[in-house]
Amino acid sequence: LPPARLEIELTETAVIKDRVQSLHIMRQIKALGVSVALDDFGTGYSSLDILRTFPFDKIKLDKSFTEELEHDHRSLAVVRAILALAKSLGIPVLAEGIETVQQLDLLRSEACDEGQGYYLGRPAPMDVVSNPDSTASTVDRDDAVA
Repeated sequence: LPPARLEIELTETAVIKDRVQSLHIMRQIKALGVSVALDDFGTGYSSLDILRTFPFDKIKLDKSFTEELEHDHRSLAVVRAILALAKSLGIPVLAEGIETVQQLDLLRSEACDEGQGYYLGRPAPMDVVSNPDSTASTVDRDDAVA
């Protein structure tokens, strides 16, 4: 597997336990060409210092924000702020937990970079994933974010 095809996901909690050691290891991993994503952003310590200090290649916005987008103006405000901050830092954002077309449309309108969730595709067994011609897609690929 070429290192560029691998992405490791770390949570804020994992990074915060030993910041110096975490940063050292993360730099070694990135030197190999592997990308590193900050997973479940917004649910852990959510320190902005983590975004400033650690060289993440992607932010994965926790599904708890996506779930509330349609009904909670505060969740939408937080998502907008995270997207603006990430854009200014040059870090793409992937929204987790997209389950409705309304959530997808809202994230698109806010210029979210990527998305994942049951609306876009359900988990599949590895034998199906290894043979993509055998799957019957229920989602039009044009509806996917990124």
